[in-house]
Parts: sequence; C-alpha cells; structure tokens
Amino acid sequence: MKKFIIACTAVIIAVTCWMFVSDRIGSTLSFNMNKEVKTFTTVSDKEILVDTGNGMEPFEIRGVDMGVGIPGHFATDYAIDKETYLRWFRMIKDMGANCVRVYTLLQDDFYDAVWEFNHDNPDPLYIIHGVWIDDYVLYSHRDAYSKDFLNEFLRDSRILVDMIHGNKRFSLGEDLGSGSYTKDISPWVLGYILGVEWEDTTVAFTDHMQEERDSYEGKYMRTTEEATPFETMLAQVGDKIIEYETEKYSSQRLIAFSNWPTTDPLEWNQTVEWYFRKFEQVDVEHIKTTDEFLSGQFASYHIYPYFPDYLGFMDVLGMKIESREEFTDEDGTFNSYRAYLTAINAHHTMPVIISEYGVPSSRGRAQSDRNTGRSQGGMSEEEQGKALVQCYKDIMASGCAGSVAFTWQDEWFKRTWNTMAYTDLTKTCYWSDYQTNEQYFGILSFDPGEVESVCYVDGDVSEWEETDIVMETDTMSLSCKYDEKYVYFRVHKDDFHFGNETLYVPIDTTPKSGSTACDGIAPLFEQEADFVLIISGREDTKILVQERYEALRAMYSQRVYGEDAYLNVPEKDTGKFVPIHLMLQVANDPSFEITPEGFESAETFDTGTLTYGNGNPDSADFNSLSDFIVNGDEIEIRLPWSLLNFYNPSEMVIHDDYYENYGIEGIEISEMYAGVGTDANVQFPIKMGTVELKGWGTNPTWHERLKQGYYDLQELWKDKD
Repeated sequence: MKKFIIACTAVIIAVTCWMFVSDRIGSTLSFNMNKEVKTFTTVSDKEILVDTGNGMEPFEIRGVDMGVGIPGHFATDYAIDKETYLRWFRMIKDMGANCVRVYTLLQDDFYDAVWEFNHDNPDPLYIIHGVWIDDYVLYSHRDAYSKDFLNEFLRDSRILVDMIHGNKRFSLGEDLGSGSYTKDISPWVLGYILGVEWEDTTVAFTDHMQEERDSYEGKYMRTTEEATPFETMLAQVGDKIIEYETEKYSSQRLIAFSNWPTTDPLEWNQTVEWYFRKFEQVDVEHIKTTDEFLSGQFASYHIYPYFPDYLGFMDVLGMKIESREEFTDEDGTFNSYRAYLTAINAHHTMPVIISEYGVPSSRGRAQSDRNTGRSQGGMSEEEQGKALVQCYKDIMASGCAGSVAFTWQDEWFKRTWNTMAYTDLTKTCYWSDYQTNEQYFGILSFDPGEVESVCYVDGDVSEWEETDIVMETDTMSLSCKYDEKYVYFRVHKDDFHFGNETLYVPIDTTPKSGSTACDGIAPLFEQEADFVLIISGREDTKILVQERYEALRAMYSQRVYGEDAYLNVPEKDTGKFVPIHLMLQVANDPSFEITPEGFESAETFDTGTLTYGNGNPDSADFNSLSDFIVNGDEIEIRLPWSLLNFYNPSEMVIHDDYYENYGIEGIEISEMYAGVGTDANVQFPIKMGTVELKGWGTNPTWHERLKQGYYDLQELWKDKD
C-alpha cells in the first residue's frame, strides 16, 4: 500500500511539474493523436479558401478592426458588454463586412456575443484574433527571446486557443476579475494574427544579441537559411500555437504575423536608410509551413496612405516601379499607396491581407500625404469615407486577398505623438480631444450628450438660453456653453455685415499670463487675454494665442523656430499673439530646411484657422470639421478644448506657465473670461464676462452616431456576396 501511495504521489508531482513547465515552454501532452485534424480554412497560391458550408471556396476577407474602448473607460477596463457587442455585430454585418479583427485577449462578454450572434446563423460574422505584445516590453531594453517577451507571447497564444474553444477560466489582470470562457467560437475564428507593429529597434537588438538563433525546425513551421533571429522567434511562436491547438483540440486555422512598413521586407536604397531610419526587415517568406499544417499562412500588414514618408518618394528612392503611369490616377496624381501595396503583394508567395487601413476624421493632423491627400487627420467625415473607399479599391487592385478597415469605433482614450504632451494622459478617456487624430479613426462616432449634443453649430440658435449669456452691450452679446468635446460661443451683433466688418472675442483662461492688447488690433481688452478669436470672413476667421502661452513654442521651438524657447522667454504680458499650429511628422531629409521665419518647412499644420460650415450631423450640408457659421446677426462657434490649452477639461485643468515649469504641467481653474467687441472699442476696452467652469469628472455623457464612411463602405460592399 505504501508503494502504491508513493507511486501515485510521484505521478501527481510529475504531472504537476510538467503542467508548470509546459505552460512556459509551449509544449503540451497529447491525448488525441489519432483524432482527425479538422480545419475550415486553407490557402491556395495567393488565395484564402474557407468552407462556409459548400466546401473550400475563395474567400475575400472584408472586415473591420475593433478596439475595446468606449467613452469613460480605458481599453484595459474591458467595459463593453455583450449587448453592445451584439448590436455592433449586426451593424457590421449590415455594412457588408464578413469579419471582425480584434487585437488581444478580451473579456468573456465578447466571446459569448460571438457565439450568440453566430450560433444557428447561416450568415455568420467571422473573427480574426490577435495576440498582443505588451508595449512596455516591446519598447524596452529586452530582446524578443527574453522571458517576459517570448514566454508571455507563448503563454498568451495558448490562453487564446483555450478561450476560443470555450475551455478557459482566466483573469484579465489585477483587480479586473475573472472571465469564464465556456462558449466554443472556434467554428467562426478564421485565424490568428500574432504580434504587433514591431518596433524596429527591438528587431535590430534581437538580431544583434541572439545571432546564433537563426534557425528553427518545428513540426508545423520551420525557417529558411535566410531567416533572422527575430523571424526565428516568430516561427517558434507560430509552430507552438499550431501544435497546442492541433494536439489539444484536433483543430487548425490560418496563421499570420503582424507587420508594417517600418519593418517591411522590401529593398530600399541607402537614402531611405539614412534619412528615414529604415534599417530593419521582417520577412515572413523566411518562415515556411510543413505538410502537417493544413490551414496555411498569410502575410498581414498595417498600411496607411500617409505612412511612412518615403512612400511618397518610392519612385525615386530605390523602389523599382516598372511604369509610373501604371500608378497615376486620371487626374495625374501618382498613387503611391497603390504602388506600395502592389510591391508588397508581389514580394510574397502567400496571400496578403492589409489588416489595417484608413484615415482619421479628426480636426488635428499628425502627418500629410503628399500624393493622394489621404492624410493622418485634418479630414472631414465625408473625406474619410471617400478615402476608405479608395484605399479598399487600391488594396484589391494590388492583388491582395482581403482587407480590414481601421477601425469600428472612435476611441477617446487614445493618444498621438504631436498632442500627447499637451494633455493629461491619465484622464484622456473622459473627454473627446478633436485635436488628437488617433481618437477618430472609427466609422462609429461617440458624440457628447446622452441623446444629442448640447449645441450644434448650424445657425439655429434655439438651443441657447438667457442663462448662457456671458456679457452684453446695447448692440452685442456673447453666450457660452460646453460639453465633453467643445467650448461653444454664440455671438449676436445687431446689423452684422459678415465679411465686411470684424469682431474680436478675447478669451482669458490662465491667471499666470495674458495681455490686454494684441499687436495689430485696435481695441483693448478688459481682462488679460490668452487667446483672441478674430471673426472676419469665411476664409480668414481664426484664433490666435499669446506667444507666452503657445504650446508649440514650448515643446518644439528648436525645430520650428531654430531657437531654445527657454533661453528666450516671452514676457508674461507680451502683446504678441501668434497663429496656432500643430507639429507634423515629415521626412528627415536635408532638403526640408527649418527656417527661423516660421512655417516654410511644411513641418506644421495650421489648426488655428477656423472652418466655415454646418456642424449639425442631421443637416444635408453637414461638415464635421465646421468651426463656425453665420446666420444674419447670429454667429455660432465651437472650439476644441485643447485648442484653448486645456490639459484635462473633465476636471477643468489647463496648461500652467511653461516657463515656470520648464514644460507642460496642469493648473486647475474654476472660471474663464470672454467678451466680444469691434474696431470701435478704442476708447473703452472690450467688456469681458465670466464663464463658470465645472468639470464632469469620470462621468462623461455620450451617444453613438454612424459616420459617412459606414454608408460609403456599405454601398461599396452591398453586392459583394
């Protein structure tokens, strides 16, 4: 009996140890080796085939990416419930898409919704699932073989397999609770896209530090002689996830590894390497599958028309194009996007999926597309829709096997490099920053207000009340209100002659600086203003900022003005007011000279000039970029919070004095001042009234609205199936 107990104990210990070790090295015990391996996906040459009920047939992946953010929550809150997912799935199917791509392990509501939507549904919505790499690990000193990179990559891959097969109980993170994944959604999961947009320095560091790891021979994936250590790591991860799913569930599906132009496999000349920092490649052609893998491999890329800069020069910077005319549109525009897509597709022997494409419908811009005009921001919702359609057409014309539009919903929590210093990154999900382009890639908008916005800039002033009045004279008045996206002003001027007379709206926010005078403007101000809104005409209405309070100068003075802002500090009461610009990402080419005179280098984007138009989504002439409109004696204006240097409007925190803090810090205010006057205000300063400010904290209001891009894609895709 003692021997039996010892033997049983030894077996239990051995199995426990194996389970502990296998969870870290990516191996699994096989209990079903004789079972037939099933798959409903495969590849043939450069086509993806899917069995939708009639055997394997060509299948165009036509999808939309989906994030996990909604207003008031960061992505890691996992705040989207099953009912919302179900409603969105119906909308996505009605748009004409056949799949949704998600990036990471999600809460069980998502998987329950997928099962409920697709179960007994003859026209299901398929899923492409990603495995995420933690940003902290990716952008650190670690190489891809470090424990918290490779081991976590393998671990999350196995967790995902169990999740989609409805066989996992898993905690998404500390204090987030556990999820019970009991619904088997594997019949509708087309495949996996493993990884993220690889940081080129991580790839280079891995290849340098792990030179000896340049080959891998697995049961399902292997490397060629040309493989790099980083590509070898990918082959290992791909092989292990296939092995785990095959041996545990007798199931396989498509596999891809994420990639983007920064680490594309194409050959460019030294100009690109030197001036555009293109120094690393990841080539999945160096990863081959064996006959044991029935489903097949495809290449996945995130490719946008505007990024990176050298796409605009691809015909002169080393990318061989047989005929420039082949990629020249009817209007004579060189379609660099289609040319690049064609080159990517031609490089591969496997199907290519563009798993991210699109443009944001934001007011702010981070990068301009010098050829096609499809830029990273500064585009209306109408322009966004047209760009999505043209991108799709370019993708399919290049020979790709499918595409996934980025993205389904706007995401308030997002940041971008040229505005992230201007905002409190711990509070971004509580307000909508129209200057940050990354928040507006969605085709589903989240507008402020539970049912409708507090104000629409459309010329109809019926939503304004007497209590909104800030200041008034015998002939003029100024009213103000705000929500989670804008500060709204209503100006009334008796007998206003738009285009023939000029109105001035001084705005005072910070108690630290400001001026009662603006150089070049006759009237004075009652308060020390930080901004001056000049209402002049359709094309030249603008807002200026006092030089002391110019965020661009505080952050980018060396690049834009050729001087150190902190060695040449403007006076607190300087009367110099300057245009408001955003920094742009441009080619680091010596031909683009930065001049002290200002913006000749095309490195900035004019965001202070206001756009005339109707800002009501229900109007036939709706323009989402509209900033102001005039209707007789009434003028309505809306200004994004960050245009007025608000750091976090949910708590009414603005930028503190840059030169006291050597950078951007926040300071809370409870009121600001504003007024309105004309050139006649010479003898007496423009009167300014008080705008009481009270934030909404962590409880923003919002409602959903489909953008034009939804309907444009719907029209494009309606006859596809």
